[in-house]
Amino acid sequence: MKGVESERTDLDVGLTDDLARARLRAEGPNELPSSRRRGVTRIALDLLREPMFLLLLGCGAIYVLLGDRQEAMMLLGFVSIVAVITLYQEQKTERALEALRDLSSPRALVVRDTKRIRIAGRDVVRGDILVLAEGDRVSADAALVSCTNLCTDESLLTGESVPVTKAIWDRVSTTERPGGDGLPFVYAGTLVVRGQGLAEVQATALDTQMGRIGKALMTMAPEPSALQRETSALVRRLAIAAITLCVLIVAVYGVTRGDWLAGFLGGLTLAMAILPNEFPAVLAIFLALGAWRLSRHQALARRVPVLETLGSATVLCVDKTGTLTQNVMAVRKLFSNGQMFDVPIDDAAPLPEFVHELVEYSILASQRDPFDPMEKAFHTLGFHRLADTEHLHPNWTLVREYPLSDHLLALSHVWTSPDGSEYVIAAKGAYEAIADLCHLAPAAQARLQIEAEDLAGEGLRVLGVARTRFRLGALPDQQHDFPFELVGLVGLADPVRPQAHQAVAECYTAGVRIVMMTGDHPRTARSIGRQIGLRDGDGVLTGPELDGLSDADLRTRVGNVNIFARVAPEQKLRLVRVLQSLGEVVAMTGDGVNDAPALKAADIGIAMGGRGTDVAREASGLVILNDDFETIVRAIRIGRRIFDNLKSAMAYILAVHVPIAGLTVVPIVFGLPLVLMPVHVAFLHLIIEPACSVVFEVEPEDPDVMRRPPRDPRQPLFGTSLVGWSLLQGSSVLAILLVAFIVTLRRGRSDLDARALTFTALVLTNLALILVNRSWRGSVLQTARARNAAFWWVAGSAVVFLGLALYVPFLRVRFRFSTLRAEDVAVCLLASLVALGWFEIVKRIRARLQDTRPWART
Repeated sequence: MKGVESERTDLDVGLTDDLARARLRAEGPNELPSSRRRGVTRIALDLLREPMFLLLLGCGAIYVLLGDRQEAMMLLGFVSIVAVITLYQEQKTERALEALRDLSSPRALVVRDTKRIRIAGRDVVRGDILVLAEGDRVSADAALVSCTNLCTDESLLTGESVPVTKAIWDRVSTTERPGGDGLPFVYAGTLVVRGQGLAEVQATALDTQMGRIGKALMTMAPEPSALQRETSALVRRLAIAAITLCVLIVAVYGVTRGDWLAGFLGGLTLAMAILPNEFPAVLAIFLALGAWRLSRHQALARRVPVLETLGSATVLCVDKTGTLTQNVMAVRKLFSNGQMFDVPIDDAAPLPEFVHELVEYSILASQRDPFDPMEKAFHTLGFHRLADTEHLHPNWTLVREYPLSDHLLALSHVWTSPDGSEYVIAAKGAYEAIADLCHLAPAAQARLQIEAEDLAGEGLRVLGVARTRFRLGALPDQQHDFPFELVGLVGLADPVRPQAHQAVAECYTAGVRIVMMTGDHPRTARSIGRQIGLRDGDGVLTGPELDGLSDADLRTRVGNVNIFARVAPEQKLRLVRVLQSLGEVVAMTGDGVNDAPALKAADIGIAMGGRGTDVAREASGLVILNDDFETIVRAIRIGRRIFDNLKSAMAYILAVHVPIAGLTVVPIVFGLPLVLMPVHVAFLHLIIEPACSVVFEVEPEDPDVMRRPPRDPRQPLFGTSLVGWSLLQGSSVLAILLVAFIVTLRRGRSDLDARALTFTALVLTNLALILVNRSWRGSVLQTARARNAAFWWVAGSAVVFLGLALYVPFLRVRFRFSTLRAEDVAVCLLASLVALGWFEIVKRIRARLQDTRPWART
């Protein structure tokens, strides 16, 4: 951390935008250097190490040794074209990853030009004023200029698991190493676990304490996902088989034909035909671009496994506030002194006297500059309806906060006035907790419950408010030691999101069960559930009832209950684990610090990006940037599409290599003229590379993607069904092509004729394979009509280049072709149509075996 600067930042004004931009340009972004970014040069160097390019260069070297420089130059031309295609796709992937890194950068709330704005952590500069609150991850090393009960977890830097308290900076002392209580400095990467404060940034990026261990962090490689491990294992097995087969082919060719150099050329051709170099590249591209597509729909995938699991979710556990509702709170009803008052909408008339204290103490029990929507609603009501009254206290000082706990759903604020002789304490929370704090008699508690349940039955969120006074001096350790008295109840409305009902219905159609977990009153939760079309199930289970159930009893009940009310964060964790023990794939939403364990335990942790804490975001795999339930459903839809398209691409890659390998091996083994040479395989890769990485990636989702059950996560990508389907397709194409090749030779046609006809048929059946694999459910005609411009570009380019190879003399000689006659072209078209028709028949049979009817879980 740099020394303290002589220039100070006005806390209320903050830095100006111009000054912040200037410092960002001069000092650089607030981030550690990343080894993951790749420029064009790095991508090009990586490409030169790819097996396919090395094989092409090896073939070119053999042609040079054979004295065929023109063939070598043609192969070099193909290398250049494939390199350009691959560079384009790799750069597209890198740009997508860069955009995701910008989105996933830790956020910071700062004061700029008198306004509090949330910016990416990388844009924080020296001199910025950070606004810190519980659950925030500190984005830079900073000195505290204001704080209340602030504690941070510095274990990332010190190894100490116990949070440390903080003090206000005297603007004289210089920075110290982290560790120990009472320091006036906070450090990048540490976590605020309690309280709030303002801090002036002193150092960013490599100048922070975190920067000193930045190099160690850069060397940490993420664990590969299940799909990546499965793909790597398959690639290793196929590579071993391919190398073994290539060695045998070289030996057979050399022994039977006596031409070892040509045998090496044949072996390299076979290696080019069957080495599975596309699999890892396609997986990386699909996952990177899939995450980028999610981000365009306000969903940020923080971890790769989320993309693999989204389509498998069977239960979606959601909070009510801000996810199913709009999180725009407004006070609608006030109950105090035995009277109920309906707060008029859009009416600035003064409030009746009997609710003044209720509004006053609800504001005192809130933050002075609130972020929580309920506290904003209290402030809005008070400052609009109680202006110029003695019930607003802008000059009072907050002395202490008693936070909300898992055992008591209420919090208290202790205040002093400038001339006061005692503390004033305001409390708010669940009405049951407030009744407990006030030690109400059973009769009074019963009356309060009736009023609260009436408000909850109207779909309002109900909070109780209490007050007390306490002599100056030592404060008690817990809220229960104060002699609270009840002030009243507040009913707040939070409208349901307009799209929530449709999104819930779509989940049911997709076989995804919706479970609401909320801290609200059971009647409030049930009212919201009815509005969004949530299935009733077996009533509502509350937090206290949950505590009274054993794991075995809960396992029995949880399958039929869709609403859990008055639940604490640790109870959410228990529910997630019980659901998982029943074989469910659980997606769980959360936003608070205490939600982190449940988010971490869930198969898919979903944090709210708008109102969520940094801790919740870091514990999750998916962040919903707009906090909207519809976005979660859309993410499930996109996740299913990503996996469908990935399976289609992998099936195509497996299928298309079968005829290429077969046409390389069969002629050598049976002493027939060679069909494929390096130039032909290189040409085919001009189709295969963009097809598997572009055409399938941009393929629109199937119409029934949300009308079928979730995918079984235990089912491997390269399962028996996919491999069998691919081998059947590839073997069918190979059989058709071998028949065409042998019949052409038997009719007395030349090697050039047979090769030209067979290769043309191979290109056309290759396009047929792409078309049929784009969708495993729709017909070819439906698939052809679906919007996919990339397919038509690939198909059109393939036909044009094939025409040039057949009818341009120079290219025809290099490809060792003859000119096709009209009947030859007809035979090629017929071969591709036969293959297409056969694929359609098999696809229909396969679709009937797999039940794809609309299905929904109960």
